[in-house]
Amino acid sequence: MVLSKRVARFNRVATNQVLRHVAGWAPGFAMVVHKGRKSGREFRTPVNVFRTKDGFVVALTYGPGADWVKNVLAAGGCTLVTRRENIHVHGAELVHDDSRQAMPVPIRQILGLLDVNDFLLLKRE
Repeated sequence: MVLSKRVARFNRVATNQVLRHVAGWAPGFAMVVHKGRKSGREFRTPVNVFRTKDGFVVALTYGPGADWVKNVLAAGGCTLVTRRENIHVHGAELVHDDSRQAMPVPIRQILGLLDVNDFLLLKRE
């Protein structure tokens, strides 16, 4: 059970408007800067992000069908703005992992309750 479309709409209208002010510098958050597949417009999407040994992992709480995920996959990468640093990432890869091994232990438990098993892996350049 990934988060519902109703929650996604609320977050897009309300929560993301608040998070866009802190996602670029707050620990555990990042702003994903990506281009639309059709429009070519630049978009900024706040996400929870966790470091891995060679890049980052994002839990796809709305599933792999979210527009920002499709945009990043189509482009093969994006820019993450995290801790006031612009980091270009590439090699965007969707991973389905029921054990959630790429996540820190407390986050695994929360994602387990939400039945989130899809992740986006991004490699640092």
